[in-house]
Amino acid sequence: KRFPPVPLIKRLLRRDGGFFSRQSVKGIKTMTRVSVVGLGTMGPGIAATLARGGMSVSAYDIDPAAVDRGSDSVEIANKVLDALGKADDSQGDIELTSDLAACVADSDLVIETIPEDINLKLNLFRQLESLVSKECVLASDSSGIPVSKLQEGSVNPERFVGMHWSNPPHIIPMIEVIAGSQTSKKVVDWLVASIRGLDLIPVVVKKDIPGFVENRVLYALLRECIDLVEQEVIDPVDLDTCVSWGIGYKLAVIGPMALLDMAGLDIYQAVGSYLNQELCGRTDVSDLIKKATGSGNLGMKTGQGIFKYSAEDIGKLRKQRGESLVAVRKALDSVVVPSSND
Repeated sequence: KRFPPVPLIKRLLRRDGGFFSRQSVKGIKTMTRVSVVGLGTMGPGIAATLARGGMSVSAYDIDPAAVDRGSDSVEIANKVLDALGKADDSQGDIELTSDLAACVADSDLVIETIPEDINLKLNLFRQLESLVSKECVLASDSSGIPVSKLQEGSVNPERFVGMHWSNPPHIIPMIEVIAGSQTSKKVVDWLVASIRGLDLIPVVVKKDIPGFVENRVLYALLRECIDLVEQEVIDPVDLDTCVSWGIGYKLAVIGPMALLDMAGLDIYQAVGSYLNQELCGRTDVSDLIKKATGSGNLGMKTGQGIFKYSAEDIGKLRKQRGESLVAVRKALDSVVVPSSND
């Protein structure tokens, strides 16, 4: 089986029942109201995407200033969704608030997008459990904290699930769904169906391991890239060019497993037999990174990281990269996504 391209999914959804209709999983009601907790990097884009899918969305942040900034961030995300051609004829509403109880009242799903601090997340989820109904699903957008750890001490651990969006969430359609050790299969099935109903692409991670899948692959790649630069094998700008126009270009269309088949498993075995032992295997963080962070050079947010940035550079780069990601997304919409049954 193969999932149809996204434009076809949209047409099928408009039929009575649709190919991926928003039917509720038995015992859990259909998703219509979603709450997003946290309006930092991910929250506004997630909220805009959900509302564009017809959801009634409420978004919260503990910082009133973040709530104020959230309106502008949601509007920016909406402009990107317009550029992607995502119809707003079924546009839901978005309410931003600094009242957590009001935000999550009557929600079918609450998505947590607060900082990657397990204690902060645990405290939030214990608070949420006293504010939502027993039927409400609680999801974490954590980049890699195991869901099983977030279930600890929960009254209803079976409704906890990982829902890891990729940044920027209003452009990248893939969402990882991760069950913790006590998560109900019914909840996973419901969330997968709900994601498909939003014209997005769910990927089920079968084992609740740190980093899940996307970030484990990303960090393995970054480890090798940083090592090559640190060993002066290549300059940073050439490294980026090599990856973007080499493997990055291919991987956007042909996934790693399919690429193995295309190249030939015998070729991988032959090259891997000598190259794997040469790859970076360090388990700590590179001195190149630690030296930079120790000097307060954190990247674009401080004006310097691997590269230097002026305020003008940052504005231009964000605009250019956003437009480029939109163009790539439009091109990839025509690519058939294989199902897990292939």
